[in-house]
Amino acid sequence: MSGVKRWQFWLGLVISLLFLYLALRGLHLDELGEAFRGANYWWLLPGVTVYFIAVWARAWRWHYLLKPLKNISTNELFPTVAIGYFGNNILPARAGELLRAVVLKKDEDVPISASLATIIVERVFDGVVMLGFVFVNLAELARLTTSSGFVGDIRTLALGGTVIFLGALLVFLIAAMYPQRAQIVLTAIVNRVLPERLRLPVLEFSDRFLGGLAALRSPRGALMIFLTSVVIWLLETGKYWFLMHAFPFEVSFFALMLMNGIVNLATTIPSAPGYVGTFDAPGIAVLQAYAVPKATAAAYTLALHAALWLPITALGGYYMLKKGVHYSEEMESLRTGA
Repeated sequence: MSGVKRWQFWLGLVISLLFLYLALRGLHLDELGEAFRGANYWWLLPGVTVYFIAVWARAWRWHYLLKPLKNISTNELFPTVAIGYFGNNILPARAGELLRAVVLKKDEDVPISASLATIIVERVFDGVVMLGFVFVNLAELARLTTSSGFVGDIRTLALGGTVIFLGALLVFLIAAMYPQRAQIVLTAIVNRVLPERLRLPVLEFSDRFLGGLAALRSPRGALMIFLTSVVIWLLETGKYWFLMHAFPFEVSFFALMLMNGIVNLATTIPSAPGYVGTFDAPGIAVLQAYAVPKATAAAYTLALHAALWLPITALGGYYMLKKGVHYSEEMESLRTGA
């Protein structure tokens, strides 16, 4: 493990432990154990099913984004998407996104820089939808900032996220619609900022990266990606809703949309692999704001986190074994340009 990666790992671990402490402080373990024992885990079956439908929808969205580069079927992309989840859940610094691009290069010979562009576009649209889930429930935010005990100001987080994600989306849309002008601007910046030995590889990378934005060149394409993203996150909220029935509390679907939006925005904070703590603390806080007892809120959130993590991680690991993908070897081949 390199020095930088070691530093990232320990920083993420410390942040995760801090969030776990904030999530579980004041909670009696016997109350938490009783909440777990009283749950009806049969509700996991429809919850996991609807979640895998959402993962399939993600594969379809990626198929649509990749179509200008290469027409790859959704069924062929699904295993690679699952491998990406495995990487994000097991490896630090969301390494699954890069792993997904490397596996696609290996399987379909799509340039890594171009596929990375499509993956970044996915994440930007995801962020926009998550913010939409928060802003649809603006009236509920006052409850969170006054009585939930959640660290930080949710309104500030939402406004800051809006600037970042909408700003990034606007840049990508303009670059997609005017690729030649975008390349001219990038060339001018690269020639001004970088030393001569780095200019050519960076410009070649940026050219392929801009090619990966081709699906956004029409308003119809951008709208299709946005609507698919909304469907994906509504399906994931469906898993929250199904699992809620396993525990003795009830909140509205809109409240779960708000929870989904907040916890996924919080997972952008560096943490240990699998978003340990950064998912759990805000999730528990949201439910407490709706008067759900802390032991019940904690048991539900931890069970939900496990249900989101384990099945897709196991499936991604299976596909890695089936495809013969070895993370260290794939990253080494990327480093050496093989």
